[in-house]
Amino acid sequence: MVAPGPIDAVVFDMDGVLVDTEHLWDEVREELTEEWGGRYTPEAQEAMMGMSSPEWSRYLHEVVGLREPPEVINEEVVRRMLARYETELPVVPGAVEAVHRLSSAGLRLALASSSNRELIDAVLRRLDLTSYFELTVSSEEVERGKPAPDVYLEVARRLGVEPSRCAAVEDSASGIRAAHAAGLHVVAYPNRHYPPAEDVLALADAVVESLAAVHADLGRG
Repeated sequence: MVAPGPIDAVVFDMDGVLVDTEHLWDEVREELTEEWGGRYTPEAQEAMMGMSSPEWSRYLHEVVGLREPPEVINEEVVRRMLARYETELPVVPGAVEAVHRLSSAGLRLALASSSNRELIDAVLRRLDLTSYFELTVSSEEVERGKPAPDVYLEVARRLGVEPSRCAAVEDSASGIRAAHAAGLHVVAYPNRHYPPAEDVLALADAVVESLAAVHADLGRG
């Protein structure tokens, strides 16, 4: 597949693109809510997709009703997610190969994730991909999480590359909206657990059913 224009860098999302973990986030936060006395709903799950850690921990406290302060909620969710990753880290088929393929083609690689810094670093270590990414940015390091464009704009800024010369590989509605709003070319790989609506997919420059479709000619348009 070929992007609409020349691309210098490819920016991967992590949850749902490199690792199939969106449902693990949902399970961990729902379990914690049950234990800590809140009320979890499907609306809560949908609302938190793409939020940064300060945003979703505040949401769990203020909306879902967990009594503990947001910083305590955040710390406990991250601890449980790291424990899950030690025993079950489902890798998205073709993800590692896609990273290797694009890197070998000479494209600069970065990562823009809503996950916490500790989780990003842990996943890349487990997949032996740390050295392939020039930089990684967590949305906890910018003002607003996805679907705001902040994390993608920050990646482009740190790379020193115009957003229009970057392509994003995203799976979720919030991520697709974020990358589109930042002005990146968007390759959508729809999340199988929480598929984006058709109007969101329409924002993408390409929709792929497999990461094998993300070829080295991505940036050679």
